[in-house]
Amino acid sequence: MASGAKGRDNRDERERTRAYQARVAMHEAQVKRRYRDNLVGGIVGGIILLVVIGAQTAYFVSGPGAPTPNPSVAPSSTLSPSPTATSLLPVPTATP
Repeated sequence: MASGAKGRDNRDERERTRAYQARVAMHEAQVKRRYRDNLVGGIVGGIILLVVIGAQTAYFVSGPGAPTPNPSVAPSSTLSPSPTATSLLPVPTATP
């Protein structure tokens, strides 16, 4: 009579072991998936960031956001006077 209860205990123990191993395997799979998802998310986020920076640069360097050049003043035909010897001397400072 005791052998029947022993078989049932064995079966319950095997069931608990199987359930525990299933939970451990599921946890390990979740950890791996989270790591993979974070890695993929970081790579995609980095690519998006590079594309946005490249688009901004292209827009402001060569696109419609580029500054328009102002017409420059034509160079004058008169030359400025050359510096004289007195203009090159240091300016005296007042001493107290």
